[in-house]
Amino acid sequence: MENHYIAAMQRALVLAAQGQGRTGSNPVVGCVITNSEGSIIAEGFHTGGDHAEIVALKSLAHIPEGATIVVTLEPCNHVGKTGPCTEAIIDAGIKRVVFAVADPNPIAAGGFKRLKAAGVEVVAGVLETESRFVNRAWLHVIEKRRPLFIWKIASTLDGKTAAQDGTSKWITGESSRDYVSELRRVSDAVLVGTGTVIADNPELVPHDKSGLPNPLRVIVGERDIAANSRAMDERALTFHHRSHDLTVLCTELLARGVKQVLVESGSVLGTAMVQAGLIDEIILIQAPTLLGAGQSFIGDLGITTLNDRLDLEVIAYSQIGSDLMTHLKVGR
Repeated sequence: MENHYIAAMQRALVLAAQGQGRTGSNPVVGCVITNSEGSIIAEGFHTGGDHAEIVALKSLAHIPEGATIVVTLEPCNHVGKTGPCTEAIIDAGIKRVVFAVADPNPIAAGGFKRLKAAGVEVVAGVLETESRFVNRAWLHVIEKRRPLFIWKIASTLDGKTAAQDGTSKWITGESSRDYVSELRRVSDAVLVGTGTVIADNPELVPHDKSGLPNPLRVIVGERDIAANSRAMDERALTFHHRSHDLTVLCTELLARGVKQVLVESGSVLGTAMVQAGLIDEIILIQAPTLLGAGQSFIGDLGITTLNDRLDLEVIAYSQIGSDLMTHLKVGR
């Protein structure tokens, strides 16, 4: 494997990430085109319209001989909103395609075989692990038939999300709140329970000025929400799931094209989702402070012995301002 394939794929992954929260039910995909020397001459990523490969191809007036397309997902081989990317690549005279992840969607799969049949050299599996992570929400929907749920928790060092008197704003610092705004931006939906809306009156929208549509706000629970609540304003669509049936919730979210959900609920709904096996990842942001007493971020899971503990896998960790962030995968 030539080193410039890796460098080009790293750039394609950066581009793919820019499409997070913008592609609806479709995958996030990044693409670059390199010349015969391995230099990048075109770029593209999917935002819900043209596929990444098409964006990159359209940006070039001329495809030089020896050009290579490097893309994070196997080029599609079906007619959907657009034509097959495989045919566009073949028609452009591209003779080499490098991709990271094979397309698991049976409707769109077959790109590898179609390209090979047309005499195109195909290299598969370059930075596959990294690409699967960037596109994990879409892959999760394909494999599990439900959205990926990421529970964001802001707590003290001893795991408290509120003091005994109920006060909770603000435990973590301003830099962490900016980080949470970024998490909302790359999500398709932000989910809370009715209790959180009634107690905290949150906005549940990113605080940036990107001009992009805000993610869907999802409120779970049977209690009524006041019409003048900030979560009901015009800055984003709001879906009130008036039930505690989480299986039905997953079905309804899929029908709305939701792949990735940022859960910002309190301990009651968060614990229920953990018990139901729905929390896939946890982003725990801890302020370097202690309360000793107050509301814990997690409730009783029915675990009575250490052997039955719920183990988590550390994906990443970092310092955000004065706070500590740990990104964890929930093991099952």
